[in-house]
This record gives sequence, structure tokens and C-alpha cells, in this order.
Amino acid sequence: MSFYSKEALKILRDPSQFSWYVIPLFVLILYMYTKEIGNKNWNGVFAGIAFWSMDLFNEIWNALVFHFTGYSPVWGAPNKTAFLILIGLNIEISFMFALAGLGFTFTLPKDKNKKICGFNNRLVYATLGSIFCVIIECILNSINVLTWEYSFWSIKAPYLIFLIGYLPFFLVSFWVYDMESIKKKFITVSSILGFDVICLIIFAGILKWI
Repeated sequence: MSFYSKEALKILRDPSQFSWYVIPLFVLILYMYTKEIGNKNWNGVFAGIAFWSMDLFNEIWNALVFHFTGYSPVWGAPNKTAFLILIGLNIEISFMFALAGLGFTFTLPKDKNKKICGFNNRLVYATLGSIFCVIIECILNSINVLTWEYSFWSIKAPYLIFLIGYLPFFLVSFWVYDMESIKKKFITVSSILGFDVICLIIFAGILKWI
């Protein structure tokens, strides 16, 4: 088992790590989403939840990688946090994705078919957003608050971080954003989130693997 994995396990779901700054962060998320619900911005609300749910799915399989290898997750978050939910996911990261998913939709052109340099604007924005997030991850890794232990997932090989770590988040989020009906948005987001919950119940609650 790697050093960083051992450090993360020491604080995994340890309530004694709690810090009060979690509360205002949570209130900020509530404010943002209730504000958009009040504005009837259902596109943004469901897209934001989809973005967050996609990240949760990634965090689950990342934790399973650690379980099956016994060495390390693909990425870890072993440093100080108010609560480490999974080995690579702390509560601060989770809150960040909840806000980012909603925030990125504010940048989208109203016309989903508009072209940018000949490419669909959703694909362009998803690509640029993913590149931006990869750059942020590289910075976080450089100061050891987000750790990588495998050569295929590193600053020397950032393409998988781009293709698996972020691009699906943006593509699914924007796909949900552009759906024609609230019913379709609800069914899609509920399906993703429901699958995440089932995985957590099985792998964390019952099997204790993650």
C-alpha cells in the first residue's frame, strides 16, 4: 500500500476532521441552487446535478481500484479535509463539483447548434472546460493535495485525465442541459444518481470495499 493511501485511510470518514467552514459552503450551494430553481432555470439545475453525479461515479470506481489493487487509487486526497467521503473524494471537492456543474452552464450560448470554428459549441465548451480542470488538477498535484501514483494518470500523461476524468462530466451535463423536457432531464439525472447510490450501498454499506 502506498504512503498516500495509508494517510488517506487514517482519516477516511472520520467525523473528528469536521471543520465549521463546511456549513457556509453548504449554505452557498443551497443558495445557488434555490436561486436558480426560483428563476425556473431547470436546465442549469439538472445539468449541475448531472455534473456532480458523474463525478461521484468516477469517485466510486476510483475507490474500487484501490480495493482491488491494495496499492493506491488512481487519485487520492490524503491531506487535511473537513471530511473524506471516499479515498479520492473529500467534502470540499464534492461541493466544488456541485457549484462548478451549475456555474459552467452560465457560459453556454443559448443556441445549442451554434458553431465555433466549425465545431458545435457544446463540444468546444466541454473541451475547454475539461482542459481548464486538468490544469487545476496538475496544480493541486504539484502541491500534493491531490495525489497520483500511476504513470498512466500523471502530469506526463494528462490525456486520460482529460478523456475520463472530465470530458464525460461536461458532455453529459450539457446533454442534460439541452434536453427538451424537464421529464427527460429528471429521468436521466435520477438514473445516474440512482446508480451511484446503489453502488454506494453495495460497495460501501454492505461489502465495505470502499
